[in-house]
Amino acid sequence: MSDTIIEEITKEQLKEGRDHFKVGDGVKVHVRVREGEKERIQIFAGIVLARKGGGIHESFTVRRIASGVGVERVFPVHSPLIDKVEVDRESVTMRARMYYLRDRVGKEATKVKEKRFHEQSRK
Repeated sequence: MSDTIIEEITKEQLKEGRDHFKVGDGVKVHVRVREGEKERIQIFAGIVLARKGGGIHESFTVRRIASGVGVERVFPVHSPLIDKVEVDRESVTMRARMYYLRDRVGKEATKVKEKRFHEQSRK
């Protein structure tokens, strides 16, 4: 009973069209940043490692390599601070979480194991 009330209240805060990306995709997240009275858009580009939760509580983790150091950031999917999410590179992954990328170093850290379409047709 209380779940339906919560869903009705949060339904108006859900952003439409924010579910077009999946785990393993390369994305650019356009985030609004306030500095004093000025507001600007900062882009955080990387690979989606995970998506968690559901409804208004859904979030996703993006990882990128900055100056040789891995940087991860967790974004709420329906946050009003996110302007848009652009998909750079689509992938066909075999996992729900890509945490194994944390152990990789250098160029290997940006490569996602993909399932190629022509390999599927052979089996």
